[in-house]
Amino acid sequence: MTAPRIRKTPEGGAGLGAVVGRHPRPLAITALATAFSILGAAAVATGMAAVPPTADAVAAPETDADLRTPSADPTPDREPSRAGPSSAIAPTRVRTCSIRTLASDGRLAEFVGVVVNAETGEVLFEKDASTPARHGSVLKVLTAAVALRVLGPGYQLQTRVEQGSEPGQIVLVGGGDATLSALAPGQESVYRGAPKLSDLAAQAVSAYGAANPDAPEITEVLLDATYWNPADRWDPSWDPSVVSIGYQSEVTALQVDGDRQNPAVDTSPRSADPITRAGEAFALALGAAGNPGGRPSVRVGVASGGAELAVVRSQPVSRLIEKMLMNSDNTLSEMLARVVSKESGFDGSAASLTQAYATALQPYGVALDPGMVIRDGSGLSPLNAVSPLYYARFFDVIAAGGGDLPVLAAGLPVAGRSGSLANRFVGDAAVARGSVSAKTGWITTAYSLSGIITAADGTTLTFAFSAIGNVEGSARAALDLLAAGAYRCGDNLTTL
Repeated sequence: MTAPRIRKTPEGGAGLGAVVGRHPRPLAITALATAFSILGAAAVATGMAAVPPTADAVAAPETDADLRTPSADPTPDREPSRAGPSSAIAPTRVRTCSIRTLASDGRLAEFVGVVVNAETGEVLFEKDASTPARHGSVLKVLTAAVALRVLGPGYQLQTRVEQGSEPGQIVLVGGGDATLSALAPGQESVYRGAPKLSDLAAQAVSAYGAANPDAPEITEVLLDATYWNPADRWDPSWDPSVVSIGYQSEVTALQVDGDRQNPAVDTSPRSADPITRAGEAFALALGAAGNPGGRPSVRVGVASGGAELAVVRSQPVSRLIEKMLMNSDNTLSEMLARVVSKESGFDGSAASLTQAYATALQPYGVALDPGMVIRDGSGLSPLNAVSPLYYARFFDVIAAGGGDLPVLAAGLPVAGRSGSLANRFVGDAAVARGSVSAKTGWITTAYSLSGIITAADGTTLTFAFSAIGNVEGSARAALDLLAAGAYRCGDNLTTL
């Protein structure tokens, strides 16, 4: 893929506000006047007049200064003594390339979308661009961004074992790491390089025996999933079938292998009790690790602050984000969202996410939508609400490449090349293969695509498209054609 054009901006690339709100319309009228003298002294003067550009109604200006119409560079008057304008306004180009017909494809149902020139901030195309709407898994881009901002790319999720308050008792304490694997050493789950229960169990047996030489047998394991409220594990707006089909697990701070029935497959049925399932797997691992009493009993409980006996850590957040975006992993995104809430000083609840995300997104420099709603971290809820324009503006910051955002950009699927876009952009849309880096989105009432286009003319575009309503899988092909149309148009794209 052609890499997105990187632009230097102050404060690590977050200075998007300088370009938001200036969208001149290409309208100019040129007049030519020629004068000559009969006595042999000839002079030619030209003058140009332009209709002042109007403010674009799609993006409201963020400051009073943004309300001012940009003026053209002054042109010195060739004849100071001659009556007439002392300066001229340079004509702006007239754009002629339209994707309006593609955006009217019936497969897109109630379409909303926008395309922005990432280099100038100018909105080139829009349809209800400022209206907060549902975009499915495109929301994972914001989850990745807040995780990078709050946790950092090197942060690792932990699962610990503590000494219990009773003889023979230890406590397995979840920390939101859904990648913890029950597979045997040498076997890999969908989360390659994930920490193993077998390692945690071996540490626990050894440390417990050393701390309790007269009674080294572990007889009971308490399962502590109270990092956030374990009752806050399911949003009522989610489709319950995503568990049985295998798209999502319940959101518990303690689980193994994303609670998959088959840890080696991304889409695999999940259980109704991830916490107990993890505890049973840990008990088996303790027996295999040489616990003198074999397999202990398990029950749900709360740690009492005993000495730490063992700990394992996930892959760094940078790797988790890549997996989350490339394969649209719902469970990983929900875990990262809750950990971001906790590490931001909130309670880790689903109800805290709108405020937690707003706080973490603010430093990126893109004005938040007044009606923004973050219902979950995965985008599964139809109640999530973010405008297409916000996504396009945020992708502009990503394209600029400041801070840790290159980690996010590297995790985006590429049209016809990788992740959830590997098998897309075919037929007439194939022209844009390798030139579109974007996040896909799908729920039962929306198909979406949002990201960065390196256009045919070299312009970097950012975009957000969503087909909302009674939509079917064919909407994906229509979205691909629309993105390919923007690729062909480049900076010649018009909203007309």
